[in-house]
Amino acid sequence: MSDVIDLRDFYKGDLGQVARGMIRRAVRRIWPDLKGMRLLGIGYPTPFLTSLLHESERTVAVMPASQGVLVWPPEGRNLVTLADEGELPFADCSIDRVLVVHALEVSEEARAMLKEIWRVLAGGGRLLIIVPNRRGIWARLERTPFGLGRPYTISQLSHLLRDERFIPVGSQGALFIPPARSRTILRAAPFWERIGKRFFPSFSGVILVEAGKQIYAKPTAEVLRPRRHLVYTPAARGLSRQPQGAVQKAALKG
Repeated sequence: MSDVIDLRDFYKGDLGQVARGMIRRAVRRIWPDLKGMRLLGIGYPTPFLTSLLHESERTVAVMPASQGVLVWPPEGRNLVTLADEGELPFADCSIDRVLVVHALEVSEEARAMLKEIWRVLAGGGRLLIIVPNRRGIWARLERTPFGLGRPYTISQLSHLLRDERFIPVGSQGALFIPPARSRTILRAAPFWERIGKRFFPSFSGVILVEAGKQIYAKPTAEVLRPRRHLVYTPAARGLSRQPQGAVQKAALKG
């Protein structure tokens, strides 16, 4: 897993800024309107949440303990908390949209994470996962965060989501530009995106899969297991839809 400082530095660089712009556009195409929604980002989602911050009803982020955490946004109240991916500090059915990026492919608790997302996601909510594309160039080079962990194909990720009681409802690719630092190539990023989507849709750098919650599935014993109490953080405040004590107090392992 990338350290949070490495992720921050990547997105500060020219290549990272181009990657952020291309992926942001893809997220916006899938979620064009988030007004009144409660939005949760998991992994290292903050480069993609900034433009959505003032549109949603509430936006918070969770970064895994093994990665580390940075305060976000730089100005104002911190909206990020550090937590175990398998123990999210939010109440059942309290989140409308969940964005997962730089998380699933490097997590040692991928299925536990998906189970927790299923628990906190509202019945009509949506999950959007961004992972490196197994067929793309970005997954083959370790000099960017998209070259770390386990890449996926759309079919592999869709199968995993179905196993964890989600219903995939759509997918698309983004980041067709080669992971080069040449300014000439970076300036041509919009051209690469247009050409890639039209002629090479299977070879994007990342894939985005949106899924809904399969609410008619019978809860398993694991989902209904007693919840551990974790260390409370300000980012979790106000995310309960229950009248009393619904926000779980979250905590770091060890």
